[in-house]
Order: sequence, then structure tokens, then C-alpha cells
Amino acid sequence: MSAVSASAIQKGQVDLLDFVDWSGVECLNQSTSHTLANALKQGYREDEGLHLESDADEQLLVYIPFTQVIKLHSVLIKGPEDEGPRTVKLFANKEHMGFSDVNDFPPSDTAVLSPDNLQGKPVVLKYVKFQNVRSLTIFVEDNQSGSDITKVQKIVLYGTTVETTDMKGLKKIEDH
Repeated sequence: MSAVSASAIQKGQVDLLDFVDWSGVECLNQSTSHTLANALKQGYREDEGLHLESDADEQLLVYIPFTQVIKLHSVLIKGPEDEGPRTVKLFANKEHMGFSDVNDFPPSDTAVLSPDNLQGKPVVLKYVKFQNVRSLTIFVEDNQSGSDITKVQKIVLYGTTVETTDMKGLKKIEDH
């Protein structure tokens, strides 16, 4: 199983967790006892007992800003066979979307997760749509069984950073 997962990730792609701007991360419709940190944060997401769970209905809306511009290659969304996500829409650089906004904008990509995906096989995205990503919004539209609760055990974003110049770090050269 791990051989399949590893081969899906191209050489040079890394887990983008270190580039997440945690101060801006949001999740709408999450259960207060099963929050996004359980599926996204290092250490928590490896714990089989922890997961993100939807609250009022099956939908979840996750907003992940990054500390620098990234190129997103693939996404791993792991969940249980019945309550795991099914239709997942990804939006690049759409900030602070609400549930009412998800039908107003075309997604950058849409994935229908298979049982293999829920076991840990990454979904390779339309790479050209995710070249200069400052933030990612993940809309979980429904789950595998059509039940009211969706559970996500793990979210991993794979890609690379975009080499950019830190304009704040530049110093003005004085004329002599």
C-alpha cells in the first residue's frame, strides 16, 4: 500500500505543512470536539483516534493560507470508508469563502475520492491551476454514504515552494 502512495508523489514534492500560516487557518461547520487541527497538524494527524468531524451536516469548508507562495501538486485526504469525504472542490487564492460562495466560483479542481484515496492514495491535481497559491480553500461537499457526518482523519498537501524575493528584506541603496 505504501508503495502505491509513495509512487504517486513525484520526486521533489514535499509536505507543505511547514508553510501553513496557522494564524489564518479556518474550518466552517467543524465539531467543537473534533477540529481541523486533528487532521492537519503534525503528530495529531498521525493519531488514528483523532479526526476532523462535521457538525450540522456533512459539508466542511477549510481555509488554509500559506506563509509563502507555493505550487500545489497533490492532496491526500484520508477518511473512514463510510463517513470519509467523497466530492472535494479545491479553490486556489479564494479568501474567506462561506458556504454560500462555493457555487459562485468555479473550483480550481474537483476530486471524487475513491476508497484508495481514503486509504491514503494522493489525488494529483491540475498542476497548472495551482502554480502561484497563497491560500487554498477545500470544500467537502458530501461523503461516501450520504450521512450527516463527514470525518477526515488526515489532510496532507504536497507541492513545492515558489522561489520569490522577500521585498521586506531588501534594503535601499543610498546614493553617495
